[in-house]
Amino acid sequence: MMALVPRHRILLLAALLAGGCARAQAGPPREPGRFRAPDLVELTALDPGIKLDIRYATDRNFVGRPVYPEARAFLQRPAAEALVRAHRALAGDGYGVLVFDGYRPWSITKLFWEVTPRDKRAFVADPRKGSKHNRGCAVDLSLYDLKSGKEVQMPSAYDEMSPRAYPSYAGGTAEERERRDLLRTAMEAQGFTVEPNEWWHFNCKDWKSYPIGDVPFEELGAGKR
Repeated sequence: MMALVPRHRILLLAALLAGGCARAQAGPPREPGRFRAPDLVELTALDPGIKLDIRYATDRNFVGRPVYPEARAFLQRPAAEALVRAHRALAGDGYGVLVFDGYRPWSITKLFWEVTPRDKRAFVADPRKGSKHNRGCAVDLSLYDLKSGKEVQMPSAYDEMSPRAYPSYAGGTAEERERRDLLRTAMEAQGFTVEPNEWWHFNCKDWKSYPIGDVPFEELGAGKR
C-alpha cells in the first residue's frame, strides 16, 4: 500500500531540520550547457515485478521520519528501461530487484546534507553540486528472492554509513558477497556504474545529460504512472 504523508508536514520537517541557516543554499545550483528534457517514468509501471521499499516515505531511514510524501520510484526513461532489463536478467538466478530510491528532489538532498554529521558526509551528496539522484539517473536497490518474495541479506544494511557498505568490502558471508556482486554485474551489463562507497547505489552512464531537478513526487502526475 502506498504510504502518504501530507506535503505540509514534509515542508515543515525540512524547515525545522535546516535550522533557518541564513547561508543555506536557496535552490538547486544553476548549471551551464544544454540538457535533455526530463522524462521521469514510474518504475513499477514498466514492470510490476520490480518491488519497492521506499524507506524515505517511512520512519525506517537515517533521518528517522518520512521525508517523501509518497512511496514511489522514478528514473529517466533510458535508465528505467535499463533497470528493467537488469531485473529480468536476474530472474535467471532466482532474483528480482528491490528498489529503495530513484529520482530524489534536490530539496531532499539539501535536507540530508544538513542533518548528516560532518564525518559521515561522504555518504550523502553535497547540495551545492546536486546529485545523480536529483537528475533521475541514480537508483538505490537490492535483490529479493523470487520464490519467497523476501529481501536477501547483503554485507551491510541499506544506507549503512560504514565500510561494510563499500562494494569492495571483503567481510560478511560468502553468500552475501556473491549476491552483492551478482547485482553489480547485472547492473553494469546495462550501463550502470556502482558508487564507490555504496554497494546499493548505481548511476546511469548518461547522468550528465540531465538537469538537476526539484519537482516533488505529487507533481509527477498520473500520466507518468
